[in-house]
Amino acid sequence: MIRLNFLQYNPIKIEDFNLSLDSLVSNSNFDDLCFDFLNYFGFKKLKTFSFSKEGFLGLFLELKGKIAVSLGETQALIDGAKLYESLGFEVEYLPLNKDGSIDLKPLDKKEFDYVFISSYVMDTFLKTPLEDVKKLTKAKIISNASANFSKSSDIIYFDNYKLSGYSLNGVICFNDDSLEQLHIGFTDSLAIYSCFKSYKNIKKDITMKDIFIEKLKQKFKDDLYFFVDNEKTLKNSFHIALKGIKAREIIRTLAFENIFLSNGEGCSLGLSKPSRVIQAMGYDETTSRNALSFSFNENLNYEKIDLLVDLIYKKYKQIRSFGE
Repeated sequence: MIRLNFLQYNPIKIEDFNLSLDSLVSNSNFDDLCFDFLNYFGFKKLKTFSFSKEGFLGLFLELKGKIAVSLGETQALIDGAKLYESLGFEVEYLPLNKDGSIDLKPLDKKEFDYVFISSYVMDTFLKTPLEDVKKLTKAKIISNASANFSKSSDIIYFDNYKLSGYSLNGVICFNDDSLEQLHIGFTDSLAIYSCFKSYKNIKKDITMKDIFIEKLKQKFKDDLYFFVDNEKTLKNSFHIALKGIKAREIIRTLAFENIFLSNGEGCSLGLSKPSRVIQAMGYDETTSRNALSFSFNENLNYEKIDLLVDLIYKKYKQIRSFGE
């Protein structure tokens, strides 16, 4: 099995480890876990919340301020923002540019209390330098740190499904009183455990991206193109597009070979929808179906990369021939 969708779905095994909480006894295992988690990222408080549009709506209502949301964020957050708007509140959306970067001009023109913006854009994993965002606004930066953590974030949260493969609650870390820390009866200890374990499993020494891309260029030639500059994506990911096919066709075909790819969140979450992020960059739905997102947690050798590229190309040509 070869997972080339590591940052979209990364199943782990959860050991038989007692993390049930009891208000009448010491919960030392849980206390130690929370201490290690917070110390690892440099925060003082954490809590769990439903990683859904309703869960994010709850966060919006709790924050009580002027809020901006990048359109490069996770689907659940975008849906939660729309739900928040439906209740009569205002949300400012930061659009995406054609090159996939986030348009930060609204931050320079208006004042906000909170900005939901991460150090990378969903689906493409294009990096966003949050230190530059800090220069434009006094707002607190709230970021999804599931694939990458930036010290410029004031509040961070984690998507357990992408990290561990389990649809557990999300975990959010903070320092001040922007959010309320919950009692143990309202805390998902398993979510904290799986999140922390999964994050620590992300390897930092991935170096094969450029080699993989070059091999794909040599093989696919003019059938390959790019929505974003892969020199600016996370080092364990890259993003491509293949002409003349729908991504789901090659994703399904490769799955029979135990090779797993993704078009984006709409694919990995089982929504059967093409990448919303690519469409937010100004491309139509048909074009967004060409996109393929690669992410990985191991350095494959040259021989394995060659075999993968050859197989992907073979399946691609077969699919193209069926459509002619």
